[in-house]
Amino acid sequence: MFNLFLAVSPEIFIINATSILLIHGVVFSTSKKYDYPPLVSNVGWLGLLSVLITFLLLAAGAPLLTIAHLFWNNLFRRDNFTYFCQILLLCCTAGTISMCFDSFEQERFDAFEFIVLIPLPTRSMLFMISAHDSIAMYLAIEPQSLCFYVIAASKRKSEFSTEAGSKYLILGAFPSGILLFGCSMIYGSTGATHFDQLAKILTGYEITGARSSGIFMGILSIAVGFLFKITAVPFRMWAPDIYEGSPTPVTAFLSIAPKISISANISRVSIYGSYGATLQQIFFFCSIASMILGALAAMAQTKVKRPLAHSSIGHVGYIRTGLSCGTIEGIQSLLIGLFIYALMTIDAFAIVSALRQTRIKYIADFGALAKTNPISAITFSITMFSYAGIPPLAGFCSKFYLFFAALGCGAYFLAPVGVVTSVIGCFYYIRLAKRMFFDTPRTWILYEPMDRDKSLLLAMTSSFITSSFLYPSPLFSVTHQMALSSYL
Repeated sequence: MFNLFLAVSPEIFIINATSILLIHGVVFSTSKKYDYPPLVSNVGWLGLLSVLITFLLLAAGAPLLTIAHLFWNNLFRRDNFTYFCQILLLCCTAGTISMCFDSFEQERFDAFEFIVLIPLPTRSMLFMISAHDSIAMYLAIEPQSLCFYVIAASKRKSEFSTEAGSKYLILGAFPSGILLFGCSMIYGSTGATHFDQLAKILTGYEITGARSSGIFMGILSIAVGFLFKITAVPFRMWAPDIYEGSPTPVTAFLSIAPKISISANISRVSIYGSYGATLQQIFFFCSIASMILGALAAMAQTKVKRPLAHSSIGHVGYIRTGLSCGTIEGIQSLLIGLFIYALMTIDAFAIVSALRQTRIKYIADFGALAKTNPISAITFSITMFSYAGIPPLAGFCSKFYLFFAALGCGAYFLAPVGVVTSVIGCFYYIRLAKRMFFDTPRTWILYEPMDRDKSLLLAMTSSFITSSFLYPSPLFSVTHQMALSSYL
């Protein structure tokens, strides 16, 4: 019984901590004695502390993960694969909260609820990563989506943020319905919702007739619902507008966290559900389309966050390459890609968040940044080169291993397309560096100094991006063990 409690203690703690933060904010923000303080910084530090304690509780339960076990009536599964994805998710959540401490950002976020609504969907995503049943999967994904709708519109004085939240709410309802339809079709055709039960029913048994059509429609609907939520082509039409209108820390969170949780759950569905071959074909074509459209669409953008949104779409295609393989090497490359993509995205949006203090909105505003703020210009350029996959940065290691896994499984068309789109993507990444180092702005902008929290965050992420090629073996070894545990 104690082991069961320890296994679910991270989720239980973060639920209770979020409730306490909400009560704390409501009581003190309405206090006339303290002159109605906004409490953003106060609640932010408490939220960051709660995420770190959740991380420690998850680490304390690591010895229990040496043997995979099921809990809560077999609805959830804990193994090394789950452990890695949950640790990565908590690190990304902590990085997102640390972007919100700057005083200028506090003026924009005049309500503490914004901070509370970051750990709240994290709890749902922790459950989703470990979900081992279609019912648990759906019940975990919906609370996370509801929180995303609210935080996308959290900048209440901005019509762009309100528009982003409204679009996200309207468009997000479609994949939720499609995903529920897919789960119900599979349940109606097989009578099972648990992934292990589905594996026993579908393995080595050829289903024909109406049952076959129902299962195929269910698989297709689940794939569409997942691909919509991770902004994969052709379901990515909502991403650029929502990423542009949302506050910068929210954009960073939306770019990373859902991709980690949904990618982990898709991997579990395709492995244990025993219909991975159909999903692999769907992911194969969506990977190619996402890489091509993400690279081409970003070339025509003029605003700062829109190229990063299209870059996120392109990297969804690269990461889906690992799922398209259907092998242990593919899952390992998926984990490596997610880890490095998360670091690069946190690094990029932390710099954009710091520079947007001076109302930088367009790419042209980056002119001569190297002369006024050389450290930020160099760091941002390194991150863009890593996005492009230029060696010896971490982005090159990520793409190399993804394409190597694609070649190893026989997807000989996927790897060349990835290489070509990476070369095309170099255009707009290098264009940003050119703006910062060689262009002269029409009006010179004096940038505010970066706060200590963002500086520390950038130091940690940039050091890994630039130095991981020296000794990548620990990352490869850890991800290989996690990929093995997902199959055993």
